Amino acid sequence: MITVRRVSKRYGGVVALDDVSLEVANGTTHVLLGPSGSGKSTLLRVILGLAVADTGEVAIDDVPVTPASRRDLVGRVGYVVQEGGLFPHLRVQENIGLPAETAGWSGPRTAERVRELAGLVGFDDGLLRRYPAELSGGQRQRVGLARALVLDPPVLLLDEPLGALDPIVRADLQSELRRIFTTVGKTVVLVTHDVREAALLGSTITLLRAGRIVQQGSLDDLARRPAEPFVTDFLRAQAPPPHLKAYF
Repeated sequence: MITVRRVSKRYGGVVALDDVSLEVANGTTHVLLGPSGSGKSTLLRVILGLAVADTGEVAIDDVPVTPASRRDLVGRVGYVVQEGGLFPHLRVQENIGLPAETAGWSGPRTAERVRELAGLVGFDDGLLRRYPAELSGGQRQRVGLARALVLDPPVLLLDEPLGALDPIVRADLQSELRRIFTTVGKTVVLVTHDVREAALLGSTITLLRAGRIVQQGSLDDLARRPAEPFVTDFLRAQAPPPHLKAYF
């Protein structure tokens, strides 16, 4: 369970988060949805402990997220960013296994875990021997996901993981992520501005605007019972024009 209680965060005169509260139940996928500057990535960093809230509290499985506790939480939270955040001088298998090596795992144990995760994300031995520059954007994203799962953390946080990909690759990886989330059974928080992605992956959606939560619920809740006009406007902005709907 991830609990966020009345969290606020400012950067100078800019309000990034304003009295935000939410809960993420164990084993569910919770999507933080909203336009650029809405606060969703800041909220993810606060949950991870990379940013410290000015006010409010965050806890993961009843353990408060603080600068002092962050080291203890590292092995319990996997983090995925755009393009995977890979080290260019390391091969794929080395990038994936890096957290295990840092945690002091033996070579054979690390190699076995890397092979297991390579199967999960669809990599063969040839791909494992490549460097990040020899991979496509979608492949790099799979490496980042596999690396986040190496230590088998109960919580997985993803910050716009598919944002830099072209539409076809993005659609394929959205389906792959849904399969992987179902397979691994983690508690997932995913940041996106893409309504289709939110609908496909999220059991609960939190829509943010200007650092505040506008509405939480399923996509059906947001579409049928919008809390304010912005909800409808945001959803409609990503819908195909009426004359093209027959093609979708």
